[in-house]
Amino acid sequence: MQDVLPLLASLTASCAVAAAPLVAEAASPPVEVMIVGDFHMSNPGADLHNTEVDDVLTPARQAEIQRVTDGLARFRPTVVAAEWPAGTVAERYATYLEGALPASRNEVVQLGFRLAKQTGARMIGIDVEGDFPYEAVQAYAQAHGQTGVLNDAEREIAAQVAEQSGLLRARGVAPTLRYLNDPVRIARDNAFYRAMARVGGGTEQPGVDLLTAWYRRNFAICANLVQAAKPGDRVVVFYGAGHTFLLRQCVAETPGLKLVEPNAYLPR
Repeated sequence: MQDVLPLLASLTASCAVAAAPLVAEAASPPVEVMIVGDFHMSNPGADLHNTEVDDVLTPARQAEIQRVTDGLARFRPTVVAAEWPAGTVAERYATYLEGALPASRNEVVQLGFRLAKQTGARMIGIDVEGDFPYEAVQAYAQAHGQTGVLNDAEREIAAQVAEQSGLLRARGVAPTLRYLNDPVRIARDNAFYRAMARVGGGTEQPGVDLLTAWYRRNFAICANLVQAAKPGDRVVVFYGAGHTFLLRQCVAETPGLKLVEPNAYLPR
């Protein structure tokens, strides 16, 4: 028994040492992350369906965007992340702070740069290029009588984009962003991507290939975010609304990160 007691004492001490890092890690403040799904303000026509956007450089639209910025500034972000590569953001944001960046309608400048400058937050780019092999899905669907799947999915997306365009015309930027960031709408929007799994058969699965490429890009984007953030950071992420579902999922499921709802800060 006397031989056992020193052994127990040694094991107890070892367990205490091993547990210490876990306690320290648990005590670290979380990274609070707000994913703000946005729309392409410069009308690049890069998506399958695109919102109709008038000139956001007009005084009226600039006032609306400033209201959005003031609302999000209440979150007191320490980091602002956006849908450009890191190098592009570093170069252009420095020029923006110098007042030498030409007027831009792009949402990275209008939302991201503006918020970072107003709050003093660190501005970063976290975008990752990726494939979106939709042509292969279309070709398979046409060859195998599955075009109905694509037509139904595209019709749903077209209706949502039309609603969004009408909302922007009638009510402005803030209500449009609130619409895009409603959790119910975000889940419905993701249905398009899940519907692609229906296109394929046997060993030929173009719908799965599309989904795999889309998921990989979004989780690579999230990895950039996770790797850039530090405990206690408060991060606002501006990204095209189509990315919102997967980025929110990644944040919500990553230890040390806490998802914050943007509609608690976006003005009505």
